[in-house]
Amino acid sequence: MPDYKKKIGTKESPLELKTPPGTSSFTMHVEEKDGVDILVCTVGKTVLHYDLRCLDDLTAMLKKHGDWIPLGSKDEKQETKDGTIEHWARSGDNPIGGWYGLKKNFRGRFAMYVPPLMEHLGLAEVEHHPRDNRMRFRKT
Repeated sequence: MPDYKKKIGTKESPLELKTPPGTSSFTMHVEEKDGVDILVCTVGKTVLHYDLRCLDDLTAMLKKHGDWIPLGSKDEKQETKDGTIEHWARSGDNPIGGWYGLKKNFRGRFAMYVPPLMEHLGLAEVEHHPRDNRMRFRKT
């Protein structure tokens, strides 16, 4: 896994990003929890945690897929649509066999917050429309 820590930031100096529609700001940084590196996403007073491995796993999935995939962002308790990034991020068919979101009741919204980070890191292209955005592997 590449060292994303320096590019993502720290708790003291987090990376500032915007959601795909550009309507909300949030911060992202890497933190160690129980000996494992995680992504910490802060949206207002809400804090979400995602497995850092998601960056490499999603990049590999996008590369293999080869085309645009709808984001389909949903809260944890909402059903996801098959074929979306959000569905993949909680599916038993992904490389970790389930949720990349780590904080119970806050495991969703993966497709709202992780794609802008991947775009910032140069790993993916993300659309920025008011709704129904998609992402794909960034061909270099």
